[in-house]
Amino acid sequence: MPLTILVVDDDFGTRLSISDYLEISGYTVISAENGQEALELVDKHKPHLIVTDITMPEMDGYDLVKRIRSRPAFRLLPVIFLTAHTAIQSRIRGYQLGCDNYLPKPFELDELGVVIRALLERSQLIESELRSRVSESVVVINGATSTLSHEINLTEREQQVLDLLTEGRSNVQIGEKLHLSPRTIEKYVSSLLRKTESNNRAELVRFAMTNHLID
Repeated sequence: MPLTILVVDDDFGTRLSISDYLEISGYTVISAENGQEALELVDKHKPHLIVTDITMPEMDGYDLVKRIRSRPAFRLLPVIFLTAHTAIQSRIRGYQLGCDNYLPKPFELDELGVVIRALLERSQLIESELRSRVSESVVVINGATSTLSHEINLTEREQQVLDLLTEGRSNVQIGEKLHLSPRTIEKYVSSLLRKTESNNRAELVRFAMTNHLID
């Protein structure tokens, strides 16, 4: 399933160019023309990352990020500011509120794409690490339970990597499919090996099939 990115800007041309670029890159894109509309879309669609302008009517980017960060479920949601405000104090304010990166206008779409990919990879690795710390007496995968020595709780991305891994795909092929680098795929594979207590990929695939972790 493609990752979802929310693009927020009161300029229609900017929204359109960013949205088109990201959709071609394989992401699902939703857009809003101000912070108030964006806040409603965050609650509804739960995007994986936000790209937002700062100066907008009704609710600006600063207030948008402040409100998002006040909600526990979105405290780690990556946010990129696109802005003509390049003064140090403006950047400091954004970072204090919870912005992850700044790109000054005008910007290159290719650079935006690289920043987005890096932030998404980081956020998903953090999520994976947090989930891997959970340990109980049952396996809970997609609502099914079975008896094991510890809980295995896969993230959405880990499940996607596992599914493709069982098809015999290499790290490069999996990375191309999921829009991630081979190095990042290797980290997901390492996490899967650790969670399933497998020594290699063959054992991992066998474990996944035996415990119904794959369809």
